[in-house]
Amino acid sequence: METYPVDIDPEQVVRWIKAEREAAPTTFRIAARRIRELRQIPVGSRTHLGDEEREDLSEIATIATLEIAPAHAGDGWLLTVIVEDEVGPRVFDAGAAAEDEQQIDFGTFYKQFIRAGRGNATVTVEVADPAAKARMTSLLGAIETNRHGAIRDAFKGPASA
Repeated sequence: METYPVDIDPEQVVRWIKAEREAAPTTFRIAARRIRELRQIPVGSRTHLGDEEREDLSEIATIATLEIAPAHAGDGWLLTVIVEDEVGPRVFDAGAAAEDEQQIDFGTFYKQFIRAGRGNATVTVEVADPAAKARMTSLLGAIETNRHGAIRDAFKGPASA
């Protein structure tokens, strides 16, 4: 598998997928999840804290991941949108460990992370072979130009060919 970042607006990706799902719910397999992480504040961070203050604080980050795959796994690609939202330094609470990973639905991912404009978002692609890369290139082109409908036929997989 080859993984690489793509320079495309994450909001455009999610809005495009949302529209496609409304028109044809079985075109893609979608999984979304979020996790909250407690992180140590790095030494020399912009907060100018001493060692003792840094021990009492931790940074809290919520990481939300949306994975978009073709309905047919054999198409060999995965499109991932990751949003990392750092809440910032908070007083450390020994009873409040990081949350376990929580599955969320597509609508929740969209409302809480994309529409709300939270955090820093990135898009990555994973492809299994040159054919999958070609399919992904077509998909990214459709997303960038906001083309709907015709692209669904291209992603029906080898079973419909």
